[in-house]
Amino acid sequence: MRSKFLTSVRDFMVFKRYSRRTVELYLKWVADFIRHNDYIHPKKMGDEEVRNYLTHLAVKRNYAASSQASALNALVFLYAKYLEEPLSLELDFVNSSRPKKLPVVLTMLEVKKLLANIPSSKYLPVAMLYGSGLRLMECVRLRVQDIDFDFRCVKIWNGKGGKHRVVTLSDSLVQPLKTQIAVVQGILQNDLDVEDYAGVWLPSRLEKKFGTANKTLGWQYLFPSIKLSVDPESNKIRRHHIDEKQLQRTVRNTAREIGLEKQVTPHTLRHSFATHLLLKGADIRTVQDQLGHSDVKTTQIYTHVLQRGGNAVVSPLESIG
Repeated sequence: MRSKFLTSVRDFMVFKRYSRRTVELYLKWVADFIRHNDYIHPKKMGDEEVRNYLTHLAVKRNYAASSQASALNALVFLYAKYLEEPLSLELDFVNSSRPKKLPVVLTMLEVKKLLANIPSSKYLPVAMLYGSGLRLMECVRLRVQDIDFDFRCVKIWNGKGGKHRVVTLSDSLVQPLKTQIAVVQGILQNDLDVEDYAGVWLPSRLEKKFGTANKTLGWQYLFPSIKLSVDPESNKIRRHHIDEKQLQRTVRNTAREIGLEKQVTPHTLRHSFATHLLLKGADIRTVQDQLGHSDVKTTQIYTHVLQRGGNAVVSPLESIG
């Protein structure tokens, strides 16, 4: 990163413990904002330039509302947190009018066929994407102790928006998960014999609080990488979780190999989870909680997929034929 300013922003975000993905996303928008304004330093700009930039994203680039909102979040952070010169609360910019796409959803038979053809080494995490409605990064970041066999649930910490939630655990995955945890335990025992092994990564506050907990089974990633690596933040030898790109490729390639014409991604399995819950009669508020949506309006998009109004209520006329 050549820009001293962007390097400084990145270092500030890392110090404040923002996730790597958030750092990368915000830096992308900040850099684009600066380029759009002919490389004028952000301190010399403010509401007007931000308003014009956000309008430009909607009108000239035809970005979706979610992308425009992401850019706004990055610039709000830049001015409020880093520059300490907050933007106006009422930025009058043109909102993106590009409509949201309806989510791609698989039928239950398509999910069954897909899972039956997923390579065995990737089956369990892919099955959990559908079985528990997990986001991709929520899945790969799971720790052993996040699985609660007694209450048949999975604990999600610091999901999207930094929120925690508890989701369902399929009975059919209990034994495979116990087997996976035994595998993780074996990997941990081998790692502990490595002289420079520093333990699994923990957030700084937790590492200070729990000391050597990063070398205990509970804190290990449920789906660990096949090899040790150097942590770029601390330069210590650790074992990270599997690369999410592996699961993305596996799902995409398997869907293509079995002839699914839909564009299938790991997130498609989360969409399918939600839609199938509604099909089985789950209350939309329950589905909202399982997905971790702040607003039920976000969850209601699945009722459109089902082509049923009224929160996916089935008309009583169907029962009397």
